[in-house]
Amino acid sequence: MTTAAADTQTTHKRLADAKTHLGDLIGFDTTSANSNRALIDHMAGYFEGLGAEITILPDDTGEKANLVARFGPTDAPGIVLSGHTDVVPARETSWTTPPFAMDERDGRLYGRGSCDMKGFSACLMAAAPAFAEMNLKQPLYLCFSYDEEVGCLGAPAIARHLAALDVPPEFAIIGEPSEMQLVTGQKGKIAMRAIVTGTSGHSSFAPAHVNAVEYAARAIDHIQARGRRYEAEGPFDDDFTVAHATTLVTMIEGGVATNVTPDHCSFTFELRSIDGDAAEPDLKALIDEVDATLVPEMKTKSEDTGIEWQRIFAYPAMGDASACEAFAKLRPILPESGGKVSYGSEGGVFEIVGGIPAVIIGPGSIRQAHKPDEFVDIDQLDRCLHFLDALGEMVTAQRNH
Repeated sequence: MTTAAADTQTTHKRLADAKTHLGDLIGFDTTSANSNRALIDHMAGYFEGLGAEITILPDDTGEKANLVARFGPTDAPGIVLSGHTDVVPARETSWTTPPFAMDERDGRLYGRGSCDMKGFSACLMAAAPAFAEMNLKQPLYLCFSYDEEVGCLGAPAIARHLAALDVPPEFAIIGEPSEMQLVTGQKGKIAMRAIVTGTSGHSSFAPAHVNAVEYAARAIDHIQARGRRYEAEGPFDDDFTVAHATTLVTMIEGGVATNVTPDHCSFTFELRSIDGDAAEPDLKALIDEVDATLVPEMKTKSEDTGIEWQRIFAYPAMGDASACEAFAKLRPILPESGGKVSYGSEGGVFEIVGGIPAVIIGPGSIRQAHKPDEFVDIDQLDRCLHFLDALGEMVTAQRNH
């Protein structure tokens, strides 16, 4: 489906259904800190009512769960359509309308998760009745995971479940917002926390102390310098929205009073890599550099000082699936290429954990995600529904051997 063809489409007959489903989904506050079970149960009941085979994969607490809804046979390699159910917080005071109540205005649907990425899930719900009526020759696996926003924590269980099937899926389409363009690559990410331990005392005796905030700042300078080297020296891949790896410090906390030398400071940072094989060695080299430069100096004043490095989460990069057989079979219906993206998705998890090659195609723009007054253009939902029609028709018309 090319962009030009999409521009000439008539309004999809199930667009109103997609809007209704999106309103329902936005109404569930599935901020990652919350349970998503109410939303999962809502979706599971809906798909089960249409005849789908339902699999729920809860986490250890039972408070979070993944959902897999299968339409079609089990004896052929299928297609995964994947979305996540969690959203980022909506604490900003600048929202025009309540974030967990959908509002329609000016050709857009507003609400937390409208773009990232309940819009895609709503389209899958709207398309599901047609999937249920089709004589599918290949199964369609509608997958919905928990805690993608905090490290793709739920997706590995889905990938393992699918890989263990007698006939595993052959391809995955991740519905992250790509403006309905084809995305064939995604960066990986490692999120880290550094805990700097110094010594405290009255700030008038500062030279005798190990100032944790100052050493954290010096460690951050090393991280920033590494980011500048990536920007200047690469390696580069111009297909990405940002053509090189990046490092970024995201949060910092330390100190107790204006007249006390701080003995504690912690900060978080990330490494987004374009080369999955280089990410771990690059991170180790960075940490070794900081430790070798700063820690001996800290310990000259106190052996009890130092820097502890903790991994928060990591997810793999998504490779280019365009050379695989399943991609070639689907190519006639895939939209035009939009290159590769710097944001994360479950695509790398399906590829690495499940052995399922993946691409990203979804409604909305990532530029609208994680912001107050998040929205998805109604036209994007319309395009997504037409794409899902084409996919359903393709897996009805042919069977892979």
